[in-house]
Amino acid sequence: MSELVSIIVPTYNTEKFIRLTIESVQNQTYTNWEMILADDASTDKTVAIIEEFAQKDSRIKLFKSPENRGNGFARNTALEKATGKYIAYLDADDLWFPEKLEKQIEFLKTNNLHFTFSFYDSIDEEGNDLNRRVESPNPLTYKELFFCNYVGNLTAIYDADYFGKIILETSQKRQDWRIWLTIVKQIKMSKPVPEPLAFYRIRKDSVSSSKFKLIKHNFGVYREFHGYNFVFSILLMIRFLFTQLIIKPKYIKKV
Repeated sequence: MSELVSIIVPTYNTEKFIRLTIESVQNQTYTNWEMILADDASTDKTVAIIEEFAQKDSRIKLFKSPENRGNGFARNTALEKATGKYIAYLDADDLWFPEKLEKQIEFLKTNNLHFTFSFYDSIDEEGNDLNRRVESPNPLTYKELFFCNYVGNLTAIYDADYFGKIILETSQKRQDWRIWLTIVKQIKMSKPVPEPLAFYRIRKDSVSSSKFKLIKHNFGVYREFHGYNFVFSILLMIRFLFTQLIIKPKYIKKV
């Protein structure tokens, strides 16, 4: 009997993408999953589209917030409802390859791991392949992760029986990176599935498209999450920026 995978999906005004995202989960060759979508008070047709799927597929579960409280709150809401042994993450505009779950669960078991992720390819807002593959160090150490978030949120899976549910403060930005840091600090290093298993959608209006906001949020990881003083956090950010600009591009390949 295959173990249940809980797929955590926060949503907010993603009517343009959510249908394809859900279908990419329904097309999984690994079928024992629950898709938990927590909507953060969308004002478009996102909820109606999800409800349409949920009426036909009991594995799809929707939880609606009466007010907009942010992506972190929505993610935590979905996580609190999760009942699976494995926790997987997926954003509401990204896509999974059909064998994504099957390959990752097998990889976890074969290598006796409790956390893994994978490489991923990139598409634009209209779904066109950008011929851009994002890889990572293999294995990925805590020190490497400390200076760069090499883990694509849409590819991560962890064993909740081993780690418990990792719920962080909803006010914190870069919540995904903080989760991976919490995990890898315990296990020292992790191994990715060394192939792409998902499509990351690059959007013009995404938070990650704002370089200034990204620097600010990453600084918050050192200052707030790790608790370093202001000056030391600045020094760590210099190393972070060096890694982002000089080292990480080596793991981004043209395909």
